Amino acid sequence: MVDWRDGKKANVDPKLLELLACPLTKGPLTWDPERGELISRVARLAYPVRDGIPIMLPSEARAIPFEEGLPPRLGGPS
Repeated sequence: MVDWRDGKKANVDPKLLELLACPLTKGPLTWDPERGELISRVARLAYPVRDGIPIMLPSEARAIPFEEGLPPRLGGPS
């Protein structure tokens, strides 16, 4: 769970994760602890988490190419 800007670990409160949704699809997000990102599987976007704060702007999200695949579902709503 690394915040790639400064190397610090990033975490997302599980209660907050239950409330968050992808701003584009309104669908659920899953937590990727290896990259410190919130994943929208439908939109194939990875939203960064900086200093424990999810950055829910599509312009800040990383597109997940089909070749990369999606991380396993590790967190978020079931």
